[in-house]
Amino acid sequence: MEDSARPTPADSGELPNGAGMAEDAVVAPDAGEAPEEGEESGIANDSETNAALGAEGEPSRALTMRELLGELKDSGEPSSGRSTLSEGNGIGSAGAERASQDSLQFSSHHDVAMDLINSVTGVDEEGRSRQRILSFAAKRYVSAIERNPEDPDAYYNWALVLQESADNVDPDSSSSKDSLLEEACKKYAEATRLCPTLYDAYYNWAIAIADRAKMRGRTKEAEELWKQAIMNYDKAVQLNWNSPQALNNWGLGLQELSAIVPARDKQTIIKTAISKFRSAIQLQFDFHRAIYNLGTVLYGLAEDTMRSAGPDVSPNDLYSQSAIYVAAAHALKPNYSLPLPYLKAGYLTAPPADNTIAPHKHWERSEFVLNHEGLQQVDASESPSSKPLGHMGRSKKYIKVAVEDIVSVSACSDLTLPPGAGLCIETIHGPLFLVADTWESLDGWLDAIRLVYTIFARGKSDVLAGIITG
Repeated sequence: MEDSARPTPADSGELPNGAGMAEDAVVAPDAGEAPEEGEESGIANDSETNAALGAEGEPSRALTMRELLGELKDSGEPSSGRSTLSEGNGIGSAGAERASQDSLQFSSHHDVAMDLINSVTGVDEEGRSRQRILSFAAKRYVSAIERNPEDPDAYYNWALVLQESADNVDPDSSSSKDSLLEEACKKYAEATRLCPTLYDAYYNWAIAIADRAKMRGRTKEAEELWKQAIMNYDKAVQLNWNSPQALNNWGLGLQELSAIVPARDKQTIIKTAISKFRSAIQLQFDFHRAIYNLGTVLYGLAEDTMRSAGPDVSPNDLYSQSAIYVAAAHALKPNYSLPLPYLKAGYLTAPPADNTIAPHKHWERSEFVLNHEGLQQVDASESPSSKPLGHMGRSKKYIKVAVEDIVSVSACSDLTLPPGAGLCIETIHGPLFLVADTWESLDGWLDAIRLVYTIFARGKSDVLAGIITG
């Protein structure tokens, strides 16, 4: 949920900075309706193009991608590589034959982009059918540009073809996808050079750059690409301030960038991201994706505050704000998950699982996670997000407390425990003592465990599980 989870941004990625999902839906980024899935809104292409094609019998303007791709549902698969779009759009069989003849004329021009488009076959029958229409559309826009090199709409629509083709590439062929997106960016650059007020071009250009950045992980190259995407979202918002999708994607781009830049710059970027999400919500109060993303970024800020701030700074307010927005997003569209596949994660000092009264020297500080099933120690050799709860190594026993076994939970000051804030979980099998790093962090564990138990006691564990698993 980049309009990616990008809780993970209603994109995708790891907490708190996974952003962004790119959609393949061909929609216009207006304030009326948010795309249904992903952190990044889909390609906008509703600008009416007016490039004269010049050939007798052909339309007086370049057909938009909405018109070309919309026919796929009505006409079925084109035969022999020719589109069966209606003649009312100016592309009947005669138009297809003319396009075939025209291919000889422009085969020496723009060959890199055309070769890339023609190399995409799609991964299934629907994909192949879609790609044939995209290839045909690309030839039309190339022809339009040859007749009128100053037509920004033709460049813009050609960029959309390239971007759509990139979405149609086999997922295992990342290099081909990147090359198509790079070519699309060049066409968007030319379109905006010819028409600096073309809002949709800046918006979709930013999405294309963001998709390229996602392929590069947390590298210096990715950092530069995210900065470019953010600049284009900025320009898009300047041209159309009434676009919650652009603001949401702008916030997601900042969120991704914050995970790459030096720590000294992170807080400023995160706060800017928060302001973009808030602005998106102010434009559209029920924009569930921006609401959810605001929850994720606040959660991430709370986690950073917990790790780096001094004892006088409390992240509790940030955690509370995060919970409000995540819950609100879930209420608007009940398919959002919490930040991680568990409610809370953190470090506790614990005795060996097979000897709960072991000497202090045998106690170890290790990671614990809590979800709707209970509290469990995490194998240090594995990331908690990469292993489902309950799947542990066989060579060592790990502490696990099922929520149905809990009788009570409380703080305790016991001199027999190692230094720190004592936690006592009374279970039907006896007490379990753990130690939190600080009394403040202990409050978070107490609240979270009590919350899970209360939900269990009211018979709502399945609801909580649904929120966590999405």
